[in-house]
Amino acid sequence: MIRIKNHKQLEIFDPWSFMSPIRRRMLDQSWAGLFKKEILCELPVGEFKTFFNESFGRPTKELHTALGVLILQQAFDLADEETVNQLSYNIQWHYALNISEESDSAKYVCTKTLWNIRNIVIEHGLESSLFECATNKMAAVFKVNTDKQRIDSVHIQSNMRRLGRIGIFAKSIHKFLINLKRGHKELFDSVEESILDRYISEQALGCFAMVKPSDARKTLVSVADDLFDLIERFKGYSQVTSMHSYKLLERVLKEQCNLNISNDSKSVEIKKPKEIPSDSLQNPSDPDATYSGHKGQGYQVQVMETYTDTEDPEEKSKTLNLITHVAVEKACESDANALIPAIESTQKRGLGPEELAADSLYGSDDNYEQAQERRVELIAPTMGSTQKDKLRLSDFKISDRGQVVSCPQGHAPAKIKNKKRHSVGFAARHCENCPALSNCPVKKGKKFYYLRFTKKELRLARRRIYEQSPEFKNRYRWRAGAEATMSEFDRRTGVKHLRVRGFKAVRFCATLKAIGVNLFRAAAVRKAANYDKADINKAMATLNHAIFIIKEHFMTTLSHLKSVLTNSWQVMRLYS
Repeated sequence: MIRIKNHKQLEIFDPWSFMSPIRRRMLDQSWAGLFKKEILCELPVGEFKTFFNESFGRPTKELHTALGVLILQQAFDLADEETVNQLSYNIQWHYALNISEESDSAKYVCTKTLWNIRNIVIEHGLESSLFECATNKMAAVFKVNTDKQRIDSVHIQSNMRRLGRIGIFAKSIHKFLINLKRGHKELFDSVEESILDRYISEQALGCFAMVKPSDARKTLVSVADDLFDLIERFKGYSQVTSMHSYKLLERVLKEQCNLNISNDSKSVEIKKPKEIPSDSLQNPSDPDATYSGHKGQGYQVQVMETYTDTEDPEEKSKTLNLITHVAVEKACESDANALIPAIESTQKRGLGPEELAADSLYGSDDNYEQAQERRVELIAPTMGSTQKDKLRLSDFKISDRGQVVSCPQGHAPAKIKNKKRHSVGFAARHCENCPALSNCPVKKGKKFYYLRFTKKELRLARRRIYEQSPEFKNRYRWRAGAEATMSEFDRRTGVKHLRVRGFKAVRFCATLKAIGVNLFRAAAVRKAANYDKADINKAMATLNHAIFIIKEHFMTTLSHLKSVLTNSWQVMRLYS
C-alpha cells in the first residue's frame, strides 16, 4: 500500500509551536527550512509510486520522506546506520521532511528498507528526475541567471582497491573459484589442488602482493597461464560459461594477453602495458571502473554551473551559483564528448547558457561549431602546442571577414584564391629576402610563395588571435571558479571516495550529492538575504521610534504652549 502525504496542505495548529522563536527562526533560515518549503513538495513521488501496489501489501514509508532521506544521506555523506539515527533523532531532518508526529512509522526506517528504496532508484535511474526537480525549483525560487555558465570534470573513485596487473589476474581467478564452489561443487572438486592452494584462500592470495619487482614478469606469466587453463577447462560447460565471473576471466584474457595458436596447441603471451586499452578491467569487484592516463582508475563526473562575473563580494553572497548539469562517465571518456550533451540537457529544462566557459579539452573546433549552432558561445582555448620559433597562420593579420591582409612582416598578398582550400600568394621578391622565411609556413611555388589553409585552420587561427586579447582573458578567467566548486563538492559531500561500486550506484551517489551542494549554497544565499532584511527592519524600527519620540515631544510642547496662551488670555481679559 502506498502512503503519500500532502505537504502543501496547511495545518490548523502549528506542529512546531513548541520551539522557541530563536530556534524556529534558525531552522527556517537553514537548509532544513529551504528543503521543507521549496523542495519536499517537488520530489517526483509520481514516478516512484509506480513500483508499489496501491491496494496490496504493507504500507510503504511516506514517499516524500523516503526520497528526501536518500538526498540527505548523500548530501551529508552518511552510512546507512548513521542515516537511521539522523532520521530518528535529528530535529533538523524532521523539520526538513515535515515529520511532526512521533510514531516509528514516521521517524524510523530500518537499513533493509533504506536499501530497498535506494535500489529501486538506482536500478531505474530516478536520480536524474530528483536532480531536475530540485534544480528547476531552486532556479525559479532564486531567479538564477543561467546566461553564463562553466563546465569541468572531477575524478572520483568507487569503493574498490587499486590493483596491478598481477592483482587483476589473481582476484579474477579467486572470484571465479569462489562462485564455482557455491554453484557447481562437483566441478569445483575437479580443479587441481595446486590451483586451489594458490587462489582460493585470502591468505594465499595475499602472497601476490609481496612479489619482488625482479619476479613480477615471471609471476605475471604464471597467473596468466592459470587463468587460461581455467577458461579452457570449463569452456564446454554452458552452466559455467554463463557465470559472470567466468566472463570476467575471458575479458581479462582478451584485454591483457595475446593468444598464440600453432599445431593444435595454444599459449598466451602477455601484452605490453601500452597495448592495454583504457577501458580494461581494473578490479573484478567493480567491472565498470576504467582507467584514465591522467587521473588513474575510477570514474569522472561532468559538472556545469552558473556564475556571475562580478568582483563585489556583497553581490556574490546574494547570488546563487547553481549546478545545472551532472553526468557520470567512465574515466576513459574524453571531456570533449561531454560538452554538447550538457548544453542540450540544460536547454531542454530551460536552464541553457548563452556563454559557456571551459578548458581546452572541451574547446575543439567541432564543439565550437556545434555550440554556435545551439546559440551558445564557447569560451575555451584552442588545443595543441606550438613552437615559439615557428610562425603560424594566427601570426598573419586576418580581417573580420576572414581574409589574410598581410604577413607578419607587413607585406600584403599578391594573389588570393578561395575554394575548398584557401590559397594566398605573396610576392617572391618579399619572401626570398625575408629573415623569417625558414620559420614561415609559406611554400615556394612557380610564381609566388603560397600560404595554404582550410576553413577549419582559419577558424582556429582567428580564435588564437582572439585568445591573446585582454577581452578574452578577462572573460576566460572566471572558468577557474570551477575548481573551487570541485573542492566544495568533495569537502561537503565526499564525492571523490564513495561507499559503492558499479556505474549505476556511482551515478546515483554523485547526482544526489550535487543536489546537496545546491541545497547548501541556496541556504547560504537565503541566510545572507534574511540578514540584510533584518538589518533593514531594525533600521526602520529605530527610525519609527525616533519619529515617535519627536512626535511625543512636539505634542507635549504644543500642549504646554497652548496652556500658557490660554492663561495669558484670561489674565488680559481680567485686567481689561
